[in-house]
Amino acid sequence: MTPFRLLPFRARCVRPAWGLQRPLTLLTALVLATGGLAAQAAIIEVPATAALQSVIDAAVPGDTLMLAAGTYHGNIIVNKPLTLQGPDNRQAVVMGEREGRTVWVQAENVTIRQITVKNSGLSLPDMDAGIFLDKPAHHALIENNDILDNLVGVYVWGPHQALVQGNTIVGNQELRLNERGNGVTVWNSPGSRILNNDISWGRDGIFSNTSRNNVFSHNRFTQLRYAVHYMYTNNSEVSGNVSIGNDIAYALMFSQFLTVRDNISIDSTHQGLMLNAAQQSTIIDNVVDGAEKGVFLYNANFNKISGNLIQNTQIGVHYTAGSEGNEITENAFIQNQNQVKYVGTRYLEWSSKGRGNYWSDHSAFDLNGDGIGDTAYRPNGLIEQLVWRAPSARVLLNSPAVSIVRWAQTQFPAILPGGIIDSAPLMRAPDNPVWERYKAHHDSIQ
Repeated sequence: MTPFRLLPFRARCVRPAWGLQRPLTLLTALVLATGGLAAQAAIIEVPATAALQSVIDAAVPGDTLMLAAGTYHGNIIVNKPLTLQGPDNRQAVVMGEREGRTVWVQAENVTIRQITVKNSGLSLPDMDAGIFLDKPAHHALIENNDILDNLVGVYVWGPHQALVQGNTIVGNQELRLNERGNGVTVWNSPGSRILNNDISWGRDGIFSNTSRNNVFSHNRFTQLRYAVHYMYTNNSEVSGNVSIGNDIAYALMFSQFLTVRDNISIDSTHQGLMLNAAQQSTIIDNVVDGAEKGVFLYNANFNKISGNLIQNTQIGVHYTAGSEGNEITENAFIQNQNQVKYVGTRYLEWSSKGRGNYWSDHSAFDLNGDGIGDTAYRPNGLIEQLVWRAPSARVLLNSPAVSIVRWAQTQFPAILPGGIIDSAPLMRAPDNPVWERYKAHHDSIQ
């Protein structure tokens, strides 16, 4: 028989933390006699003078602990389904001991909301973190918190269907980059989602390892090594994120069946999109504005790369290490110093079904007005191959000899050394609504 509740949800009692004993009313006794619930979930007001761990230990599953503004002693363990909630201004501070985990969640259905969590330990081998979601912490909800000055902000270590959203996560700024933890670390946590967070001053913004069916969406990343770093994570989505000024924006490594869409990378030091052994994934409608390399493909196979805007980079696409079977169409490559770096000798076609990509440096006619250039685009001829192998040869690029070689390649294609061919280059860059919306709300972006 399904046990009945003492009171409906909207009629939960409110009592202070010092009144933890529950009086045995006649109705409670009847419930106990019939095998029903032993106690009623309550909203408990917790003053800043309370020992938070003692309050947690005395609470029953389903209680909501309303923390008043103030500082609470950290390194707490939450081992039952509870809600810890602070005031709207996040001035309830759980202060760690600079050792271990400031908040350690060991039960499912735990919510932590509107709290400031600080001062975790700094040991990477011990997996120190501001909030540590242990393997049993299924369906955890970590939202609208300030998670500051910890090694790892939120460590999602094995629970299913965890949700981390709306948090401000700032790492320890005194550590060197390689000593820092990640804003969010995800390990083997199927179905977990990381949404709408602002993450800065960590090693990686989100690092995912050996997981699946995850969604990382609409986060903002600054002052990091990698914004998003995937290792052995499959069937997952990275969408709507913004990376500004990080070393690499989106590093997709040894993963497959990913959807990477609507993301923005601005002024990455090295790479906007890096695909290292990423397989059978869809990379669409992303923007890379400023980087050493807009897209770097290394042993990445059978991916669809379409609708992306790559601009103002030193190299638009670096394509290497035997990458095969990739469909690269409908992208716009604008004002990159070098559109493509490919040093192989095979011929690779970058058009499909009569449509290729837009290249800002391709001078072509469109006599029939179908939007497709009348001549193919070849970014890697004999001269480009020479410059990649001997960079000092750049001083000859404007010489008559180089002009003769380029002309000869157009007249006698048999002397071409292989490389990228776009047989149907677009005359106009496809629209990128993601970039247009972003520019409309950020006046500093030109």
